[in-house]
Amino acid sequence: MLAEHYDALIVGSGEAGKYLAWHLGKSGKRVAVVERKLIGGSCPNTNCLPSKNEIWSAEVAHIVRHSEAFGSITGPVRIDMARVLARKREMVDGLVATHLDLFRQSGVALIMGHARFKAPRTVEVTLNAGGTATISGDQMFINVGTHATIPDVPGLAAAKPMTHVEILELGRLPGHLVVLGGGYVALEMAQAYRRFGAEVTILERGSQILSREDADIAEELTGLLRAEGVAIRLNTKVTRVAGRSGDRVTVETDDGVIEATDILVAAGRTPNTGGIGLELAGVRLDERGYIAVNDRLETDAAGTWAMGESAGSPEFTHAAFDDFRIIRDNLAGGNRSKVDRLIPSCLFTDPQLGRVGLSENEAKAQNIPVRVARHPVKGILRARTMSETRGFMKVLIGKDDCILGFAMLGPDASEIIATVQTAMLAEMRYQVLRDAIFAHPTMAEALGPLLSKV
Repeated sequence: MLAEHYDALIVGSGEAGKYLAWHLGKSGKRVAVVERKLIGGSCPNTNCLPSKNEIWSAEVAHIVRHSEAFGSITGPVRIDMARVLARKREMVDGLVATHLDLFRQSGVALIMGHARFKAPRTVEVTLNAGGTATISGDQMFINVGTHATIPDVPGLAAAKPMTHVEILELGRLPGHLVVLGGGYVALEMAQAYRRFGAEVTILERGSQILSREDADIAEELTGLLRAEGVAIRLNTKVTRVAGRSGDRVTVETDDGVIEATDILVAAGRTPNTGGIGLELAGVRLDERGYIAVNDRLETDAAGTWAMGESAGSPEFTHAAFDDFRIIRDNLAGGNRSKVDRLIPSCLFTDPQLGRVGLSENEAKAQNIPVRVARHPVKGILRARTMSETRGFMKVLIGKDDCILGFAMLGPDASEIIATVQTAMLAEMRYQVLRDAIFAHPTMAEALGPLLSKV
């Protein structure tokens, strides 16, 4: 059995883990990263970037189908899902190659295999190439991520449903796709596959999609998706599933039966912390199975940190990257904390949903008095030029005239929120942004009219 000791041992090569590894390696440390399968983590392989790749393919299909409205006359549109898949794989292969180059350049040892914790700062690795290795480090960093939750519904697991991983490897078009859940993955994939040409039904247990968002945003997006032909059934509980996803499947609910060909489960995430021996490393889990950390991302175990989704950080790559920065700076003597981070979120449906800061629901729950202003996308001249006038902007203003929250459902929302986030980070009074001179015609110039309504 191979045994190696390093200055730093990182379990998992996700966003936080890989950047920390490259940083420490370039700093002269002897660093090892143990990765089970996905070099670079889920973002470049199975999550963020692959999904946005296929969403863009679906957007192109949608544009081509409606090109006549813009003066371009085409023939019948046919979707080649094998080519959609090939385009996605080409991107992923390029990203993985880039990651491998960065590992080589930094001098970090990338060890491919399954790690199980055996003692403080020590893991036994079942190597993918065969054999085992014991790897230890003066410092340990845990970055093991999460996986899609399969709800405990009779027959569901036996039906072999797709998660976000499998649907992004689908080289065919489902006849009827049933989506369990109403969150980010569910909505993005539902709209994309509807635009590819599948029949799509969303089943949501709650009273609205996007359960954490304000009702006006959820209702607006529900209407937009239904207008594209996505069936959305709210307050619907799945009671039993029969058959096999990819062939023929029956979904029984508390208000009827649905016959479909495929099931996508997008009903939350589960941390990859079970059954890997974390207790032998002295690492404590919280009641939900996430690694318990303090505000500096330190665990209860000496010389051991955790980061990313498995440590309970928001399920965004940009949040994990900031986890890396917190640990990097604190290792150098800093005092950075994960408390009070201003983390934006983006839903890449069409139109996009971007949000930063407080929602109305959160302000009300925290008894924070706010003034709220709204502005319709149809009132934005740039949107008129694109014939993309669906959605609205919304801003929350505190009693000190600072911006406490912003949301936009509309074109380029994922970019517009960066302007508002910058103003919030600078603790800028909303009047400064209101009176700024923005280029015309742009989506950002609508911030002026929006803030004039405060």
